[in-house]
Amino acid sequence: MKKLILPFIFLSIFSCQKEKPQVDAIVINANIYTLLDEFDKAEAFAIKDGRFFDLASSNELQEKYTADTIINAEGLTILPGLIDAHAHFLTLGQLQKQVNLIGTTSFDDMIMRVLDFHKEHNMPFIKGRGWDQNDWEDKNMPDKTILDKLFPNTPVALTRIDGHASFCNQAALDLGNVTINSTIEGGEVEVKDGKLTGILLDNAEQLVMNNWPEFNQEQLVEALLAAQKICFENGLTTISDAGPDIFTTPWIETIDLIDSLQKSGDLKMRLYMMVPGTETNLNHYLNKGITKTDRLNVRSFKFYADGALGSRGALLREPYSDKQDTYGLPVMSLNHIKNSASRIADSQFQMNTHAIGDSANHQVLLAYKDALLGKQDRRWRIEHAQVVSPEDFQYFDHILPSVQPTHATSDMYWAEDRVGEERIHGAYAYKKLLEQYGKIALGTDFPVEQVSPFLTFYAAVVRQDLEHYPEGGFQSENGLTRMEALKGMTIWAAYSNFEEEEKGSIEVGKLADFIIIDRDIMKVPIDDVPNTKVLQTYVGGEPQLN
Repeated sequence: MKKLILPFIFLSIFSCQKEKPQVDAIVINANIYTLLDEFDKAEAFAIKDGRFFDLASSNELQEKYTADTIINAEGLTILPGLIDAHAHFLTLGQLQKQVNLIGTTSFDDMIMRVLDFHKEHNMPFIKGRGWDQNDWEDKNMPDKTILDKLFPNTPVALTRIDGHASFCNQAALDLGNVTINSTIEGGEVEVKDGKLTGILLDNAEQLVMNNWPEFNQEQLVEALLAAQKICFENGLTTISDAGPDIFTTPWIETIDLIDSLQKSGDLKMRLYMMVPGTETNLNHYLNKGITKTDRLNVRSFKFYADGALGSRGALLREPYSDKQDTYGLPVMSLNHIKNSASRIADSQFQMNTHAIGDSANHQVLLAYKDALLGKQDRRWRIEHAQVVSPEDFQYFDHILPSVQPTHATSDMYWAEDRVGEERIHGAYAYKKLLEQYGKIALGTDFPVEQVSPFLTFYAAVVRQDLEHYPEGGFQSENGLTRMEALKGMTIWAAYSNFEEEEKGSIEVGKLADFIIIDRDIMKVPIDDVPNTKVLQTYVGGEPQLN
């Protein structure tokens, strides 16, 4: 009998000592917000093949698995990789080769920056971006007289912060043969006292930009990689690229280039692409169908219903309160939007439309309603939803609001001047929009605003600038909770891209995109949140910061 039992005991002991399963990495001793449920937290997780493989305690995972890489977070906070639901990724990269006019305090400040740039680079064409006359003591749009004297032969085109107006000298205007009689649908060539001022609004920008030298492929690659570096430094792992400012950009070729860079491993950033809603792009992608990889998702079209509030291009139902002869501009015709909506509704593509003014929002919401005819879970989006009439909030029960909280804190100083004391109550109404749909996607709209998602978080919650103005917050009833803000930058942003099954939370089976930050933004004083530093950004379990 003993001889029969001993081999059995030996085999049992041997089987208990078999090797532990191998994973790629284990992260331990962390303060992890998983976003699985409200305030659900974890201490450790394992990663395998670029995805979250297991969540448990630090001891459990180390006893259960073996890994060549053990990351001891030492109590630091870990969040899912942050998702910017509306930004301009390529534009951010291109801006690194232009005059940076963000934060200019006057017209003279802007001109000095252009002169310094020209002295350093001596380029045959000068492009810049970022000025905002609302930040200057003289809040009138600039005039090109001085620019013409300083640069009589060098074309200069300086784009406003929102991308919806450009300030050009005569040499730039001559590229597009712009005269006082030039007209274009959805745009305006500004003329005062019978003379060109150099200001081109919305589609009028194309008159010059159609003739501006395009970026070559090498420059595009440099721009994409520059944008990637900036985004990783800010903890962003997915960007919803809302397309170029000027629709003449060859977007089909640009997306093909992005796909090739992602496949080669040079571009790690995950991108959700909004394709400009031109006839060429509609025909191409509706015929081709959705493109989806782990890093690239092409399944939406981007339209523009109007311009921007700051340049009085946003389309209003009643005149601007501070300019009674102006209603704003329809950048794309309503017929084009309606016809395109009908085509897109018969596909699986998403429709995303820039709508700032209450008239633009009203028209687009009704166009969406007619095209969808009760179709469920299409997740069509209004980008910005900035000024909404009281009776139109109801339509957001099935239309997803995609907003940028820092717009509220950038515009609050002058927004009421534009729309008046009644309409302002339907502006930047993020809490009300959230209550209607049940989710809200948050973005920055960079480079219109700064890249940092922690400024987005701060503005969404406290609705103040960094100087704590105004006391109590700007229309504070529309502030979000910290958890709502975090969801808007993670799981709800993923949902807005049809990607909630693969990202947006730290969950077994999802892509191992996460960040380690130097403070717990859910608990520190809210004024401390803008100072948050990203210590490391991981995409697919791989670190992206040196």
